[in-house]
Amino acid sequence: MILAEPPELKRYGGIERAAALMLVLGKDHGAQIWEHLSVDEIKELSATISTLGRVPSAAAEHLLIAFAGEVSAMNALHGSFETTERLLDGILPTDRVREIMEDIRGPAGRTMWDKLSNVSEAVLAGYLKNEYPQTVAVILSKLKADHAARVLGQLPREIAIDVVQRMLRMETVQKDVLLQVEQTLRSEFMSNLSRAQRRDPHEAMAEVFNAMDRSTEQSILGSLDEHAPESAERIRALMFTFEDLGSLIPTAVSAIVRQADKRQMALALKGAPDHIRQLFMSTMTERSAKLMREDMAGMGPVRARDCEEAQTALVRLAKSLADRGEIVLADPKSDDAMIV
Repeated sequence: MILAEPPELKRYGGIERAAALMLVLGKDHGAQIWEHLSVDEIKELSATISTLGRVPSAAAEHLLIAFAGEVSAMNALHGSFETTERLLDGILPTDRVREIMEDIRGPAGRTMWDKLSNVSEAVLAGYLKNEYPQTVAVILSKLKADHAARVLGQLPREIAIDVVQRMLRMETVQKDVLLQVEQTLRSEFMSNLSRAQRRDPHEAMAEVFNAMDRSTEQSILGSLDEHAPESAERIRALMFTFEDLGSLIPTAVSAIVRQADKRQMALALKGAPDHIRQLFMSTMTERSAKLMREDMAGMGPVRARDCEEAQTALVRLAKSLADRGEIVLADPKSDDAMIV
């Protein structure tokens, strides 16, 4: 008898179903499957498992009907970075598991090299210029190419050339050497950096204001102008607003257009200045732009508050894409500063 698909399973696509199935199989029953997957397939499947979260037992039972008796006794499974790592450990070589986990954890990962990738090239170069060139070569070889390039550009020319030559001659770095470099970075550089870089409370407050609706934002900032004008000015300078979207390059706007809710974007653009509306339209196909104009015209009169809420949602989307490294937000308050 074929069981009806449970409602909980309808939200899973193909890769999510495969990830849930492998999570249920575990090491013992899944080892032979993992061994036949390519590195890219393992990475894709592992990344999905690590973000799967709660898997209802009904969905798991449907995916693995042969083990229905065992699965139905479970309330739920939970996919996370830790469970993914435990699942891969023992199935694949340790070095391969480490490579996969470092890759799927992304920029928010917990390895030393993940953390180092978020450090400004100027700050990192300031530290590295006092280190042995061979140590610098080892560190830069572990960074992503674009970050390493920016760090090299900040180093004195003689040191940069020496480091490049050593990187060209570098062979596989021994594990104990790499661990020693990591420990030095952790104890000497990262610990000092965390103490030196205490976050400006105005930055945190600017993020809060970015998440507010326009009327609340203007009301509170207006009151702050009266009681603490310097703080209000500082917060405004740090905020990224809907008007600032007009400073983005077309490729960044195009990324926002692709991922935005079309109804919400139409509402946001209906109340937008002409130059922002034209910028967004210019990144669309002729047909899409025509449909967008028709949607805007078909709305008739709309409340200003609804437009502002839609615009705030677009700003949140832009900041989310920037946080994931998919776009770069140009800061209109500076000629050369970039916010990522």
